[in-house]
Amino acid sequence: MVPMSKPPQHDIDESRLDVTGPKRWAAGIPGVAVSLKRGVEQMGVARTVTTLRLLNQREGFDCPGCAWPEPQGHRKLAEFCENGAKAVAEEATRRRVGPDFFAAHPIADLAGKTDYWLGQQGRITDPVVLREGASHYQPISWSDAFALVADRLTGLADPNEAVFYTSGRTSNEAAFLYQLLVRSFGTNNLPDCSNMCHESSGAALSETTGIGKGSVSIDDFARADLIVVVGQNPGTNHPRMLSALEEAKKTGAKIVAVNPLPEAGLLRFKNPQNVRGVIGAGTQLADEFLQIRLGGDQALFQAVGNLLLSWDAADDEFVRNYTDGFAEYAEHVRELDWDAVDTATGLPRKQVELLARMLADSQRTIFCWAMGLTQHKHSVQTIREIANVALLRGMIGKPGAGLCPVRGHSNVQGDRTMGIWEKMPEKFMSALETEFGITVPREHGLDTVASIRAMRDGKARVFFAVGGNFAAATPDTEVTERALRSCDLTVHVSTKLNRSHVVHGKTALILPTLGRTESDLQHSGEQFVTVEDSMSVVHRSRGRLEPASDRLLSEVSIVCRLARAVLGPDHPVPWEEFEKDYDVVRDRISRVVPGCADYNERVRRPDGFVLPHAPRDAREFSGTRTGKAHFSANELTVLRVPVGRLLLQTMRSHDQYNTTIYGLDDRYRGVKDGRRVVFVSPADLDELDLLDGHYVDLVSEWPEDPTGVTERRAERFRVVSYPTAKGCAAAYFPEANPLVPLDSTADVSGTPTSKSIVVRLERLLD
Repeated sequence: MVPMSKPPQHDIDESRLDVTGPKRWAAGIPGVAVSLKRGVEQMGVARTVTTLRLLNQREGFDCPGCAWPEPQGHRKLAEFCENGAKAVAEEATRRRVGPDFFAAHPIADLAGKTDYWLGQQGRITDPVVLREGASHYQPISWSDAFALVADRLTGLADPNEAVFYTSGRTSNEAAFLYQLLVRSFGTNNLPDCSNMCHESSGAALSETTGIGKGSVSIDDFARADLIVVVGQNPGTNHPRMLSALEEAKKTGAKIVAVNPLPEAGLLRFKNPQNVRGVIGAGTQLADEFLQIRLGGDQALFQAVGNLLLSWDAADDEFVRNYTDGFAEYAEHVRELDWDAVDTATGLPRKQVELLARMLADSQRTIFCWAMGLTQHKHSVQTIREIANVALLRGMIGKPGAGLCPVRGHSNVQGDRTMGIWEKMPEKFMSALETEFGITVPREHGLDTVASIRAMRDGKARVFFAVGGNFAAATPDTEVTERALRSCDLTVHVSTKLNRSHVVHGKTALILPTLGRTESDLQHSGEQFVTVEDSMSVVHRSRGRLEPASDRLLSEVSIVCRLARAVLGPDHPVPWEEFEKDYDVVRDRISRVVPGCADYNERVRRPDGFVLPHAPRDAREFSGTRTGKAHFSANELTVLRVPVGRLLLQTMRSHDQYNTTIYGLDDRYRGVKDGRRVVFVSPADLDELDLLDGHYVDLVSEWPEDPTGVTERRAERFRVVSYPTAKGCAAAYFPEANPLVPLDSTADVSGTPTSKSIVVRLERLLD
């Protein structure tokens, strides 16, 4: 075994970058080996064994990585993936960042480090403050930290001058209390990471089915005839999904992958938990691969709808009894411009027809998608088109069929259920007032992009974040950093160092918190928290490890103590009781949040409970405007790029999760010891007179106004010849985030358009 290592002293050296060819399969023995290696390096042997044994188990803790659900009933001994093991190793690491670390590293030094170096230093052990004009973060007591935040918040001229951000790592209990604190304070400024990922899914599904969540369960995968995976790379972003796809193949399902890049995880899966995956060839997953042009998915599904109608393949009974808007939709897609489809998709017509034929023949189809669909200007329209095809074929509310937006962060869906949204519905707000005897504001708050604008323009002066890495996760890096630096106070509730701690306001606080893996002991005894997965299952999570420091507080404790400091001792919400016993929090959730009745009893069941979903459960669509599932007619968007330019998408490396960089190897794409790469097709390299191995600056072009374009630059990327769709390119975030204009957002949802950036590649001669 590799001995436990110290944090890296040196930062990324891109001169060591090595590039080989992409892999044709995912997981297998290398996945196991990397999982164990990273665990032992960060945790040691005994801690690795102890911790991974509890990961995603009923009496253990929920993975801090993705939101893919655990199977109901029997669970494997190793119910986790490679990236889940990496996430746990990062959190349960024995590396520490304490007062001595901050004394040795001035903020100017830390600001020059990469996200990888910062994250690798270890767990933060003490609350620290960076005073205005100071050169170092210094220790601060918890009571003084809360008093500082309370003083700044209560000193604002208007509660709307504060922004309260949340990542998907918070528990349901912490999220519910956080939004209660923020609304008690007097604002709905509750941006969250959903604004940057699946907001487009929620917007489109709310319009079409009446609820902004997916309509399938994990068991549906084994019942499906056909699974269509669009704009998603499960091998890296949701690796446990590969096991569900493998089970579907065993029961006879066909799988179609639609993506600009051929991803190893959708080609072949070597499951390390069975013999075929260890010493055999594994399982071929995708029966068909449609290498679509970036942003062409809307055109693809309009074309599929056109063909299904021309073949009289609609489920007439379902359409007649459960939907509205069909006539307008049908008239619209029957007039489809097929030349526009060809341009938008870049697909051979026969492949489009093949997908349509597979959909016509299937009686049980699941449609899956992720951020490859949600981060375009026309993302909401695209997801409406997928819903149109699902409705046309009656694929809602039946076993083995449905819509499946695959959420990225572990409790991002639970956060929204618990009220983390800048525009919660009136029913929720009224329930809060009735339950707690408080008055909450009704004016919609700021989402993520609007929050950046408000900070930039001096309209927001305090930024408070529970989890996440706002500076690295958001678009238009230069603008975002300038916005954060203009704040009077920035506060981050965190487990580890990240970019946002060094892009600070005039005064800055870091408040260290417990991780998912750690025991949470309060006045009434050891606590557990709850989370909601991508398929609306709510279940327990209980950490078992000794906390990284005895100076850590849980997120619930931090919110409750801050609430008492800000709102005063006479506030009607029993904050002190909430901190002592999380059952008390759950009792209140049960009376406020729809579907959470008897919360404490139901969540103690072995597999938790499933939140109600009327379209899935009973083919009821009461949440829509008309009470029926809604077909929509959407104008076709075709992304047209000037000659000599490419469409760029940002994406994750296999060695990262969101903005957390675990390591420097993107094993499936053949990249080692570096991150500043841009993947370009051989055909485009020929046309641009570039070669594999050349170095370029990436320059995005954005039509800021009618008079011309504004350029943004990300410097020095190595060109990698790669089999991506012609006219398209790809690079990792956050390195490519500076190229995404703040004002380039999706219609309706406001999500940044990180998957469709027009760029040119300027060759560097040195």
